[in-house]
Amino acid sequence: MTNVTADMSNPPPTSALPAIASRGRSGPSTLQRLAQQPRVVIGGGIVLAILLVAIFAPWLAPHDPLGQDLLHMLAPPMWMEGGSADFPLGTDSLGRCVLSRVLFGARVALLVALCSALGAMIVGSTLAIVAGYFGGKIDRLICYIVDLWMSFPPVVLSLILLVGLGTGVDKVILAVVLVDWTRFCRVVRADVLVTRQRDYVNAARLMGFSHLRTMLREVLPAVLPLMITLFSIEMGVATIVEATLSFIGLSVPPEMTTWGQMLADGRGDIRTALWCMLVPVFAIILTVLGCNLLGDGLRVALDPRLRSRGE
Repeated sequence: MTNVTADMSNPPPTSALPAIASRGRSGPSTLQRLAQQPRVVIGGGIVLAILLVAIFAPWLAPHDPLGQDLLHMLAPPMWMEGGSADFPLGTDSLGRCVLSRVLFGARVALLVALCSALGAMIVGSTLAIVAGYFGGKIDRLICYIVDLWMSFPPVVLSLILLVGLGTGVDKVILAVVLVDWTRFCRVVRADVLVTRQRDYVNAARLMGFSHLRTMLREVLPAVLPLMITLFSIEMGVATIVEATLSFIGLSVPPEMTTWGQMLADGRGDIRTALWCMLVPVFAIILTVLGCNLLGDGLRVALDPRLRSRGE
């Protein structure tokens, strides 16, 4: 009886209750859940392969992407009649190796995709968490800014920004961030409005947590799966935006190789050298597909609400 009384007078700390309750039922770890998602495996494999290609492009490319061979202009791929193993995917109108150019183009595409998606996520998600958490006048003000900013066509706004900023990879990244932060802000804010009504957020307020601590410790982890999904999707969007801007000559200097630049150079020979456009188009489609599959798979694997519905 004494032992029972002693145990009741010293109950376990609150932090230990979840561990006691969950003792005896261990679910799959995060890595196991990710490995069980085919979209994560396929999409992650595609993105990882493109990342490795971009990193090792100087060693994988058989030729200088800017080197011109006027004796082999518009040479077909090696499996076609008249093709050569020296140029596995053929050459363009200036005799430049298509394979080398598409490998080096992956470097610019991924650099813009990663940096611009990260910048847009930081700016948009920060404003979204502030707007959704505080509500009231702060929420209305941020929503007004988002609505006003989204009233401009994204492509036109990007063109205006690049005309004023000039060409360069850093300018392209800044332009994409300034255009696409609204996508994060609008979507994440809706999730924050739901999250702030949760019991654990209200408990944190009652315990005297500061607003910053509550947002970082309680709200941010709840919306992080959505942010990761939007980040992956934004990488695909940024890839398309960069290709569009480089197609019209407003992305990077001419001495840098991009997929959009390859499309612009190959459009004049589309009837006689279709490979000059098919190769960069395939690279863009593959990159966007990998980013979208990865984002969808990460959302399902990381969001407990989707796992509970068995999606």
